[in-house]
Amino acid sequence: MLHAAALCRRFIASRRGMAAIEFAMVLPALLLLFLASFDAGNAIGTYMKVRSATYTLAAIANQYQTIQSSDMTAITGATSAVFAPYASAPAIVTISQIKATSASQAQVSWSYSPTSGYALAQGSAVSNLPANFGQNTCGNAYPCYIIFATVQYTYTPTFGYFITGTLTLSDSLYVTPRSSPCVQYPPGNVNSCS
Repeated sequence: MLHAAALCRRFIASRRGMAAIEFAMVLPALLLLFLASFDAGNAIGTYMKVRSATYTLAAIANQYQTIQSSDMTAITGATSAVFAPYASAPAIVTISQIKATSASQAQVSWSYSPTSGYALAQGSAVSNLPANFGQNTCGNAYPCYIIFATVQYTYTPTFGYFITGTLTLSDSLYVTPRSSPCVQYPPGNVNSCS
């Protein structure tokens, strides 16, 4: 009986299992933090690819005077190379030319997207221009033309999908044409530069 009482007192006074219990309590939080940082790192990497693809799209398109249909396919296809090693399938790429007619008014001159339904309607008004856009970009000389590139990417987190669902990462960029005051697309469309 004395032996059992001493064994019981030793068991109660023992601290050897304390670290294992504390680790078991902290493990779920550490695991969640690790998986969240993994998803956040992938999301940031994907967003940087979206920004690079937007820049590439605008930088290539603004070098043309006239864009042929085959050129437009190659320009928008260049974003696939930028997205590597990520899949480019969830990307929606749109390239447009905006015609500013005054400091506060603009309309779509032409628009192209390989994904149907995402090209802007030709002649539609553009109301979301940045403040002082016409003054800073056009130098108060109207009409002026601006290339507008947009890339949207649907990112699906690996571990956090059940918490956040899919995330839409997007970026847009306005650039002025380099080689001419206006970029004509498609060839023969005289309305795209009038």
